[in-house]
Amino acid sequence: MLLDPVKQWARALKRDVVALWIAARDHRTPWHAKAVAGAIAAYALSPVDLIPDFIPVLGYLDDLIIVPLGIALAIRLIPADLLAQFRQEAANRERRPKSIAAAAAIILVWSIIAIASTYSIYRWYVW
Repeated sequence: MLLDPVKQWARALKRDVVALWIAARDHRTPWHAKAVAGAIAAYALSPVDLIPDFIPVLGYLDDLIIVPLGIALAIRLIPADLLAQFRQEAANRERRPKSIAAAAAIILVWSIIAIASTYSIYRWYVW
């Protein structure tokens, strides 16, 4: 079937996100790989997107381009033997973790943008 490779790719991405989440918490992972893996995993596991999906084209841009590229970068930074262990552990997990801290950070960013926009519009019309 035509969609089977896409389904397999999506399953591998989900597994790799969880593997990155595990890698970011493991003491054997190099610090630079931890930083990238933690940021990508937190963003991918966040229930809130930086660019909401209802925004045409841009809403899915992060899900289709930014997240897979970030995952690819983080995977290159993690030693292969450790990554294999993390992938195995991720495949054995029953539930995906959620990143509430990343969701809070994204909400904070949007709040700052909304406040700055409101202030700019107010200043524009008052002056």
